[in-house]
Amino acid sequence: MSIQAQAVIGALYGDEGKGLMVDRLAAATPGAVVVRSNGGAQAGHTVVDPAGRRHVFHHIGSGSFAGAATHFSRFFVAHPMLFLDELSALNERGAKPQISSDPRALITTPFDVLINQAVELARGTARHGSCGLGFGETIERNLQPEFALSTKDLFRPDLHARLVSIRDCWVPGRLAALGITALPEELAAVLADEITIACFEADCAAYRDHVTLWPDRRLCERASVIFEAAQGLCLDQNRGVFPHVTRSNTGLTNILAIAAEAGVTELGAVYATRCYTTRHGAGPLKGEVPTLPGVNVVDPTNAPNEWQGSLRLAPLDLFTLRKAIADDLTSDRGGIAVKAGLAVTCLDQTEDGFAVTDQDEEIRLDPAKAAPDIADFVGLPLSAESWGPRRRDVRLYLEAAVA
Repeated sequence: MSIQAQAVIGALYGDEGKGLMVDRLAAATPGAVVVRSNGGAQAGHTVVDPAGRRHVFHHIGSGSFAGAATHFSRFFVAHPMLFLDELSALNERGAKPQISSDPRALITTPFDVLINQAVELARGTARHGSCGLGFGETIERNLQPEFALSTKDLFRPDLHARLVSIRDCWVPGRLAALGITALPEELAAVLADEITIACFEADCAAYRDHVTLWPDRRLCERASVIFEAAQGLCLDQNRGVFPHVTRSNTGLTNILAIAAEAGVTELGAVYATRCYTTRHGAGPLKGEVPTLPGVNVVDPTNAPNEWQGSLRLAPLDLFTLRKAIADDLTSDRGGIAVKAGLAVTCLDQTEDGFAVTDQDEEIRLDPAKAAPDIADFVGLPLSAESWGPRRRDVRLYLEAAVA
């Protein structure tokens, strides 16, 4: 029996319109479950609801306004300290998604955030571009079994003792290994305050109230599956430029592993890219410019912030895009048939004669034909193109090629 699933993957450095595409696919797939296949709360996937109100999804799947459920896979890192605020904001807008998690999904603690921010501050002008939310430190801590904390552990009676052990044993050792001999005053106060653990335990209790344990292998028993990846292929821990990467697999690798457990046999993968390139945070960006001729960049989500600075811009580099997707499609598929297509977003921000590049050659495009032209350059069918921030602005084709 054939079991199909869909996936939305960022093709470059994140911020490509994944939230918009997941929202559009969920609206076309009644009763779907959106599966977070990597990353954690550092993701920021923007969706404009039918009433025109923006929401930036961090935990919860971007199909929520279309009625989709959310599932945190075993590769997702949950952040109970931020979860309830996001859920409350969605509830106020009429979205009340059912939420489940694989028991193996990792949990970020306040101590992971503390270490993350301390080490990034210590780097000064040589920052890696971290969001400061503790994602990478959560991964690092969970490599040590005695300090590991996953979703299933939130239901255990020894949760308090585990947190004390992380604070008293893991944190000093980790800071020493990182060469940090003294914390900034504000972070030191958080570490020393007993209320830090008490508040986190309250966050965990609220998290348990809203999240049901459900294994990845049983996903297809519930509904049609839409995988929502975080960040982009050029930030992948194995394919990006170290150290300016995220500590996760941002493309097919995790998705295919989950799909294999769940019994999926066919996967339709939509690779999303803007019609220009952005990067938020440190790291190389080929062709970076202060402004883009022919493009009126609109991005209220990626405001300048302490940890990642301002949004950086460059013309869309077709060579980089083509290579990133081709590399991702070499992932071990384990017998799952993958059909790949391209989604091009932010076309409403272009003017006549805007340009992309291919191996340093400038190519001027007509906005009306830019999406199929870009897809042709990449060598994939066009799955979707967007001419605005709402699902009604997305032209969905879903033609895909076996790759």
